[in-house]
Amino acid sequence: MKVEQIYTDCLSQASYYVESDGEVVVIDPLREVDYYIQKAKNSGSKIKFVLQTHFHADFISGHITLSKLTDAPIVYGPNADPSYDVIIANDNDVFKFGKVYMKLIHTPGHTLESSCFLLFDENNKQHSIFTGDTLFLGDVGIPDVAQRYEGLTKEKLAATLFDSINNKIRVLDSNITVYPGHGAGSACGKKMMKETVDTLSNQKIVNYALNGSLNKNQFVNELTSNLPEPPAYFPQNVLMNKNGYKDLSDILKESNKALTVDEFKIQMLKKNTIVLDTRSTIDFSNAHIPGSYFIGLNGNFAPWVGEILKDVKKNILLVVENGKELESIIRLSRVGFDNCIGYLKNGIYSWVQKGNIIDKIDNISPKDFTLLKGDFKTLDVRKKSETSVSSLNNSKKIPLSEIYLNLDFFNKKDKIYVHCAGGYRSMIAISILKRNGFNNVIDINKGYKGIQQCLV
Repeated sequence: MKVEQIYTDCLSQASYYVESDGEVVVIDPLREVDYYIQKAKNSGSKIKFVLQTHFHADFISGHITLSKLTDAPIVYGPNADPSYDVIIANDNDVFKFGKVYMKLIHTPGHTLESSCFLLFDENNKQHSIFTGDTLFLGDVGIPDVAQRYEGLTKEKLAATLFDSINNKIRVLDSNITVYPGHGAGSACGKKMMKETVDTLSNQKIVNYALNGSLNKNQFVNELTSNLPEPPAYFPQNVLMNKNGYKDLSDILKESNKALTVDEFKIQMLKKNTIVLDTRSTIDFSNAHIPGSYFIGLNGNFAPWVGEILKDVKKNILLVVENGKELESIIRLSRVGFDNCIGYLKNGIYSWVQKGNIIDKIDNISPKDFTLLKGDFKTLDVRKKSETSVSSLNNSKKIPLSEIYLNLDFFNKKDKIYVHCAGGYRSMIAISILKRNGFNNVIDINKGYKGIQQCLV
């Protein structure tokens, strides 16, 4: 028996490939499914089941495509109501493959259909549990208010999750391995550990949800306090995962198109169309198309696309580093942004060669920033959990995820110095500010880390 975790850093998401004696189950697959198919082919194995822990809100799963290409049925737990053919399993239903089997354990709370899959080995012993968004390392999944259950509050979902954790998971063999659906950085939890695999016995020590120190009311208060509103794209992703979506191969055929400058400019004029620049912060800073969004591939690209662009139906024109066209389209599709019209052929170089206007971002070194005097404002776009630890005096603290709600805080004539921790989020923020008429914005190189080094 082999268990492989396929971890995608950008999404902080884990899918799983479990193989036994020529048969395979895949759990919560990514949208690009070729890896799982090729791996099974290489070992002479057949994918027997595609197991889904719940309807995902933060990414588009590849379950529908994988099932279509392999004839492996999709399995959901109780309360799931997809628009396509699946097996709706009951609590404790068993799925055999090779010499082992999975038992579905219904664990509602994060969502109503949330389920875990308990793996039993060749000796009929509990081996590991695949917990989806029910249980993370050091944390549990927050109540998924993105699904907007009628008559169900986040408090009721949290109370249900308390029962699931204590009645279904804490009672399992402490020696089993825990394989969660996400790691640190995901918006599906509040304080996940950076590790992505652990034993249940250790989690019973380090995870507040498992160590028995909280009663139900305390657990509910802990889990539901200071919950942010889910990103706007979450409900849209849920619906795509429930109702279906285009195959990635079809999206690539439609989107992987090189557009001349003239073709690009015509498309820019169309309704609900935006320009997205996925290059590095330096390249964007040096030259970009006026009014374009910056979200670089070298950071948490997909989640920020969803957070900033919000509407998955937006038409997207890409400006990319040469050779990164396909990667940009695929990573957009991971969060349901399937309407990419094409990319600018030869990138920003062709735009400049045609004599078109470009925009640039002014920047300042951390040292020069610390020496500044006069009338200026500082914007810190880090998360509240970061600024609460340490921040600059008199800086305005607006998390990047909340920037649209706070555009009226500054005057458009203000000189605004912007920083995050290292420079990625600040460049996203500046691109948004410039789109909204704030033209006197300056990026602080190396962000707060650089500033701190100069203040030592």
